[in-house]
Amino acid sequence: MSTKMASQHKWIYVGAIVVLVAMAVVGLLTFTQQHATNESFRKADELISKLQENGYPTPDREQVARTLGTDGGAVCEDPASSLKTGLQRVQMSNGAAGPGQRPVIVAARTVQAEALILSVYCPDQLDDYQEKIEDIKTDDTVRN
Repeated sequence: MSTKMASQHKWIYVGAIVVLVAMAVVGLLTFTQQHATNESFRKADELISKLQENGYPTPDREQVARTLGTDGGAVCEDPASSLKTGLQRVQMSNGAAGPGQRPVIVAARTVQAEALILSVYCPDQLDDYQEKIEDIKTDDTVRN
C-alpha cells in the first residue's frame, strides 16, 4: 500500500511543478507585454507633445500607441529608401492622374511631421531622412 501512495504523491508533486512552471511562464509573458504597452504609451505621449509644440493636430494617444508600437512600425522601415521617397513625392502632387499629374510646392510642415515621428521612434534614421527631403521645394502654402 505504501508504494501505491508514494506513486500517487509523486504525481501530485509532478502536477504541482507543472502548474508552477505554467504560472511562471504566464507571469513572464504578461510582464513583457505590459512593459511593451507601457513603452508604446510613453513614446506616444512623447510624439503627441512634440506635435503639440510644433502646432500639429494631435491624434488619439491609444491609436498612436497601437499603430506605431514601440518601434515605429512601417514609418521606421527604411524611411529614406528610394521607394518610400518616390511614394512620398507622388503624394506631393496636384492630385491629377496620368499626364496631368504635376509636382507641387508643399508646406514645410508636411514633410517635417514625419521627421518628428522618426525623432521619437527611430532617431538613428532621422539624418538620412532629412538628407532625402532637403531638396523638396517647400513654402508656407497652408494658411492657419
